[in-house]
Amino acid sequence: MEQNKIDDIPDRVAATLAGRRILLTGGTGFLGKVLIEKFLRCLPDIGHLYVLIRSKKGHDPKYRMQEILNSALFEKVRAQRGLPALEKSVTVVSGDMSVLGLGLSAEDRKMLCENVEIVYHGAATVRFDELLKKAVLLNTRGTKQMIELAKEMKHLVLFVHISTAYCHLEEKVLGEKTYPPPADPHQIIKCVEWMDDNVVEAMTDKILGKLPNTYAFTKALSEGLVEESMSHIPSIILRPSIIIPIWKEPIPGWTDNINGPTGLLIGAGKGVIRTMYCNETSYADYVPVDIACNAILLSTWNFLYFKEYDKRVYNFTSSTEFKISWAEIIERGRKIMHRVPLNGIVWYPGGSMKKSRFWHNVCVLFFHLIPAYIIDILLFLLGYKPVLCRVHRRIMKGFEVLEYYGNNQWDFVNNHVLDIRKKINETEKRLYQVHGDDMDIDAYFEDCIRAARIYILNEPPETLPAARRHLRVMYWVDVFAKILFFGLIIYMLASWYGSLRTLFTDNAMRA
Repeated sequence: MEQNKIDDIPDRVAATLAGRRILLTGGTGFLGKVLIEKFLRCLPDIGHLYVLIRSKKGHDPKYRMQEILNSALFEKVRAQRGLPALEKSVTVVSGDMSVLGLGLSAEDRKMLCENVEIVYHGAATVRFDELLKKAVLLNTRGTKQMIELAKEMKHLVLFVHISTAYCHLEEKVLGEKTYPPPADPHQIIKCVEWMDDNVVEAMTDKILGKLPNTYAFTKALSEGLVEESMSHIPSIILRPSIIIPIWKEPIPGWTDNINGPTGLLIGAGKGVIRTMYCNETSYADYVPVDIACNAILLSTWNFLYFKEYDKRVYNFTSSTEFKISWAEIIERGRKIMHRVPLNGIVWYPGGSMKKSRFWHNVCVLFFHLIPAYIIDILLFLLGYKPVLCRVHRRIMKGFEVLEYYGNNQWDFVNNHVLDIRKKINETEKRLYQVHGDDMDIDAYFEDCIRAARIYILNEPPETLPAARRHLRVMYWVDVFAKILFFGLIIYMLASWYGSLRTLFTDNAMRA
């Protein structure tokens, strides 16, 4: 009876977006894929969805969209509506954010300008170590060109820029407001356009200033451009924090990448990450991707339905309610890895975080580099391709990025999203959940590991028994290795002690 009453409560979000024609950039990215799925499954009455996609690795945009619609992520909505209906609801527009004119044909540009009402601009390179020129052309100039396109749209009601909560890193407490960009975005765009690549890279450190990477720098510049546009077009800035795998729907734990804590758990679970230079008591801010998508839709609804034009920036963050330290992530992950081990681990999952860079570097030498070289030599002698040294080079690059974030702390204000929570009814709470009141962190992490086994590592559930047997073998290998290691240390110390004692005894006798 209670459920029937809830079902009778209207979905005002769907009603507000019904008939709307929407343009999405970044649809082939992690957040973009989940957002498309959400549109098609929960908002079947939207007017039409246009997705800007570039060709990549010999695949044209339409092929890439078909791959997305046929993926496991869309299995639920395919069963509900059928693949032909999904394909009919989406128009793929060939374009490229990194080139002038967005790579749009004259016909496609005219079509978008005459039809689109809402723009979700999420396209960006999310690589922290991306070359500055490429990052500026894609993230910053791309945003500028999207704003220019939006200004030409005859029926535009909202331009939504998807930024990141980690782009104004000088602010230890990030408010829901705009901040001055670290440089003039127009001047930066002009500079990288006419400078040679090697010149831009030579000047990168000076241009970035105190910001640690090109991602944070170019996203902060982009926000400056969007702020400028607010007097010309209706626009808002959304700042999700670190986006992590799906919590609830449509597939718990699903992801298409190993960024964030998932990559950390996989690396530790495979036994290739044994040490990290990190303040284990500090915490980062995470948002499951399905919650981020719900927040995007609710922010759009809040702007259009309640016409709260003074609220232009929304922080999608969780650390005001959930603070999970780096040490806690590792500890929870270690317990889960005993229940759900990964296939082919090279060392028993373990290791720890180090507050001392010196001690961390010592552990990298003994527990990362030396074992990697030994195993790669054995692989080479057995006729296989060496892999571990290459893996550890990638891990070291990842450490360079992680160390900055792992040894600094930020907090975020998210009052605008909290206000929206108070406005939504029971139906909307169920369809567009943006709270974590029923979050079971251990169950969520386990879903992430199980999904990563299937969708990232191609390790189906039936391989779990063999993985558990292999884990038990590696436990005793780890015990034996530790005995050898500490035995070697004791032997070396004893030898040094004996040598020093003999030296002092001989000197004393001569005296």
